[in-house]
Amino acid sequence: MKKYRDIGFKLTPQRIAVLEYLENNKEHPSAETVYSNVSKKFPTMSFATVYNTLAALRDRGYLLELTIDADKRRYDPNIHPHHHLICKVCKKIIDIPTEYMLQIPEHLRGGFEITGNHIEFYGVCPECKQQRAT
Repeated sequence: MKKYRDIGFKLTPQRIAVLEYLENNKEHPSAETVYSNVSKKFPTMSFATVYNTLAALRDRGYLLELTIDADKRRYDPNIHPHHHLICKVCKKIIDIPTEYMLQIPEHLRGGFEITGNHIEFYGVCPECKQQRAT
């Protein structure tokens, strides 16, 4: 929690619970999932508190907001460059920590200066594949 001391907002017990839930979380949870888990410890906490905390963390660069799930925003505490593999059935998301060096020809860039990339791979996870087989 030491790294959050200078985050720029008051660290209430509810916000600390959100931070602790996100710490090393690789599940890319939605705000609803964070709320569901954190409200077990703080039953009177509002969804707005969770949502506002996630937005504040995103705005300060401590959290990535993923829009790769059309149904809901997902959050990723891993702010280092990486890519994602997404199950088309259950929407599970896993990190791909490999860099891919892609060259976009100048005539296709439309004058853009490329500063980074994010690649999304889609497939069916082992659990969903197993369910389909039975």
